[in-house]
Order: sequence, then C-alpha cells, then structure tokens
Amino acid sequence: MVFGTAAVTFGVGLSASLGEVVAARNHNAADVTVGVQGPAARGPGAPTVSARTASAVTRAVAAQPGTRRQYGTALTEATVAGASGGVPVLAYDGDASWGGFRMVAGRWLRAEVGDTVTLTVRGTAVRVRIVGEVLDTSEGGMRVFTDVSTLGAADPDLTVSGWAVELKPGTDADACVTALDRALEPLGLGATNTKYVNGSDMARVMDAMTALLTLMLVCVAGLGVLGAVVPDTHERIRELGVHKALGMTPRQTVVLVPASVVPAGLVGAAVGVPLGLSVHGVVTRAMGRTAGLRLPESVLSVHGAPLLALLALAGTAVAVLGALLPAGWAARVRTATALRTE
Repeated sequence: MVFGTAAVTFGVGLSASLGEVVAARNHNAADVTVGVQGPAARGPGAPTVSARTASAVTRAVAAQPGTRRQYGTALTEATVAGASGGVPVLAYDGDASWGGFRMVAGRWLRAEVGDTVTLTVRGTAVRVRIVGEVLDTSEGGMRVFTDVSTLGAADPDLTVSGWAVELKPGTDADACVTALDRALEPLGLGATNTKYVNGSDMARVMDAMTALLTLMLVCVAGLGVLGAVVPDTHERIRELGVHKALGMTPRQTVVLVPASVVPAGLVGAAVGVPLGLSVHGVVTRAMGRTAGLRLPESVLSVHGAPLLALLALAGTAVAVLGALLPAGWAARVRTATALRTE
C-alpha cells in the first residue's frame, strides 16, 4: 500500500511537472499575438518590420478598447565569450514579466544583482548585467533575454517584429482579433488568439508512459494486498459464516472484508505520500540536469493541498481494490460450508 501510494504520488507529480515545463517553454500567457502570421513568421527568411510600421502596430493595439497591456519582441544575434557561435537574443519592448516566463533565479529585467557579461552585437560590444535565469529550453538553453533599449547603440535598426497582448477581463478575444486584423491589414500584419504550443506531442507521449508506469505499479501494489487478504479471509471464513447465520447479507460481507484493510491503507498513505513526493523531487531535478536545465519551484512544487488530500486516499483505494476479489468470494460462500470450515 505504501508502494502503490508512492507510485500514484510520483506519477501524478511527474505528469504535472511536464505540463509546467511545456507551459514555461511556450510563454503562452498572452491572449492575442500580433505579427507576421503563418509559416513565414517562424521561417529563417521571416519578413522584417520597419520602425514606422512597428510604431503604428503599437498604437493600433493600444487603441483597442479591450487591451489591458502589451509588449513587443525583437530578434537579433550576439556572440558571448565562452560560447561557440552566435547566441540568439530576444529583446523586449515593454514589461514582459507577465508573459508566462518562469524564473529559476533572480528577477525579471530590473535591478542589477548578478555578474556582468559582454555581448557583441553587429561588431559592437555591449556590457550587460545578469539579473535572473529563465526556464528556457529553446536553443539548448543558450538564449539571452534583454530589453530593446539595451541594444539601441549596437543595433539602431533593431525593431519589434511581434507583439503579445493581454486583454481586459470579459473581452471577446475573437472580436479583438477581427478588429486588429482590419486595422493591421494595410501594414501586412495580422493577429491571432491561437496559442502556439511547442513540445506538446512529446509531453503527451511522456504523460502516456508515466500513466502506464503508474498503473503497473498500482496493479503490483493491489496484487500484494490481494495476496495478503486471501489467506486472511480463508482463516476468517468460519467467523464470516457465523455472521451470515446471524443475518449478515452478501452485500455486507463485501463491505466488511475491504473495511478490514482500511486502517492499513491509511497508514500506507501517511508513509507513501511523503515518499512519493521525495522521489518526484529527486527524479524531476535529475531530468532537468540531464537536459542541462535548472528547474523553477513552479515545476517542482506541483502538489497543491487539494491534490495531496486526494493522494492521501490513494493508499486506502489500493487496499480496497486489492480486497474486492476475496470479498466477493467470501460473499458467495454458502453459510453451511463456511460453518463446517476449521
């Protein structure tokens, strides 16, 4: 029962952690995104946006009555001492701290708390200070996040090419997209409220594998309970026969046998849940290290209070499921046969 409870706790936690990693990877907090739509938006020859067009887009987005806030993104490349080849740089125009980024350490683009590094952008050295670490699986984790103004001197032609928009509560996202499309059509850009999801197929495969492993471990735990309850039920069959002779119904017999293992199930849950939490933490951190990532607390601490309450019942559920088969056999045994048993 301890084994089964720990398995369920670990499996549920691992699945939730994988979901958090996918969410962190996609940064999909925006309700609407604006830019070049379709495959061209992500291709190597994606169209550029002029400074004049970028300014017009920012004004058009701000003019929408449902817009709460927005930020723009610009892409460039830099070289960094100690890293081979070019390192992608994602520069933000505006406060992007709400955009779905999961901080591993430090804070978003404000305050100077870390070491300084030098980026070389278009042949110009830009000295910047590290203020935080973001969970980012793109480019092998080798990507720089900064502010557009930081690169202004090195790349004066750097302009925003994409926008993320958060809508006010109650705003119709479809209507907002339609209105923005009309306003942006002359500029050759468009809007969408479809969230781009990268890595969801792998997450589904991992979820399926985790669910299968958890099911197998729970079955093993259930068989262990079954192996313990069967001889115990055989030893008590004469006692059950007496109860039947006194009027106990088959349905009451089916309830009585599983009820006898409930206390052991509660003890199993009390031990198994903490054990499962420990295994989940160790395995999840090891998976992150294997991928070259440090994981934030939001990925590691996925067992909320309601989920822990349900998991606490897992040991009892495993015990009851394992006892159902012998309970059914005991209910079918004739009273006379049970009373003749020694």
